[in-house]
Amino acid sequence: MGTTRRVVLTGTAVSAISLVGACGSSGEPGGSAPQSPAAPPTGPVVLGPSADVAVHSGKVYTTEQVVVTQPVAGSFKAFTSICTHKQCQVGSVENDQIICPCHGSRYSAVDGSVLKGPATLPLAPKTITVAAGKITLD
Repeated sequence: MGTTRRVVLTGTAVSAISLVGACGSSGEPGGSAPQSPAAPPTGPVVLGPSADVAVHSGKVYTTEQVVVTQPVAGSFKAFTSICTHKQCQVGSVENDQIICPCHGSRYSAVDGSVLKGPATLPLAPKTITVAAGKITLD
């Protein structure tokens, strides 16, 4: 008859396992394996005040999986925030460029096109409405 062993993971062991999973299978910092993002909400969702999105910059709304940019004062654009290279979530918008922290892909804040790889496909556009100082994902 065999013996049954129980393994109890402590906080340190659980943290180590979580870190390994966050880095992806190759152990690259920032992750090389796709993160399995939860499904974004459906239907209209108020993202927040339009004042949160600076000109020539943007804001990533992680839960809704959308990035909103303002390349020109008063002109807002929105795209999926999931990088087309390895499906990591983009991390920031600087100088009209949407930046993915996983492998350095950069996208245009104007039209979502690829400015720098390894990504080869653009970010898909999303529909938003900006009214009464609020941004709504349609």
